[in-house]
Amino acid sequence: MALHSIYPDNRYYDYAYDWGEKFNWGMRRDDTTTRNADNYACGQTYIDLYRLTPEPKMLTKTKANANMLINTPQVDDWTWIDAIQMGMPVLAKLGKETGDQRYFDKAWDMYEWSRNTLAGGLYNPKDGLWWRDADFVPPYKEPNGEDCYWSRGNGWVVAALVKVLEELPADDPHRKDYINDLKAMCEALVKCQREDGFWNVSLHDESNFGGKELTGTALFVYGMAWGVNNGILDRAKYMPVITKAWNAMVNDAVHPNGYLGYVQGTGKEPKDGQPVAYDSKPDFDDYGTGCFLLAGSEVYKL
Repeated sequence: MALHSIYPDNRYYDYAYDWGEKFNWGMRRDDTTTRNADNYACGQTYIDLYRLTPEPKMLTKTKANANMLINTPQVDDWTWIDAIQMGMPVLAKLGKETGDQRYFDKAWDMYEWSRNTLAGGLYNPKDGLWWRDADFVPPYKEPNGEDCYWSRGNGWVVAALVKVLEELPADDPHRKDYINDLKAMCEALVKCQREDGFWNVSLHDESNFGGKELTGTALFVYGMAWGVNNGILDRAKYMPVITKAWNAMVNDAVHPNGYLGYVQGTGKEPKDGQPVAYDSKPDFDDYGTGCFLLAGSEVYKL
């Protein structure tokens, strides 16, 4: 859908629309009572499609699921940081679509719980980065003694912040909080970019399965490019970082036939989905393509 926004070829719309139709515009396992962000992340695409060609059936189940979330008191669903990217933009998009502030408020409450409360808070303001889940907060350490900050997990948070800021009203009480988090994360990420332009799977330990990795890199480029495009990040400071990373991805990871190399497979930490190599085939790679297209759509706008 990001690619379609800058290059509206019908086949991109048709691909996404047919996918929505196949699943009857429903959640994973067609469960509209699910609280698992894995299962309702699809709502992001349904809403994007609805905005192009509004058909009520596209949003019936997404709204039912989201309304259950905003009308129940729990805020402790997002126990792993990937979930922030899957869940929070759905609520933000519905907030903008409906004009109902409750969606924005619930998004903040759930985000704030993951950020500040879960296991003492999964966000470490000292380093400007996130632990992936409660398993990785201190005393857990990487082999070199540093905290474990997983690249793609932090990339998901960057993407979530961008997607939410795109939907949020200018006067939302937490807009500045999201902006501050995005700025702090990007500041921290600049410091650990590899010389070749990529980021390691372990952001503070290049010895733990170090090497080029596409998905985290692409999501960081997406966030930084969006930040520059929207006047949140300083162009002079971030353009060299973005350019270096984007050129590295295009020159080193994209095969002649379009296949993407250096995509870490599914997992939650550096050792998962290994090996990560130019010609390795991850166990599930659609998100690799998605990360790349998000980055490309923002770099194109630069």
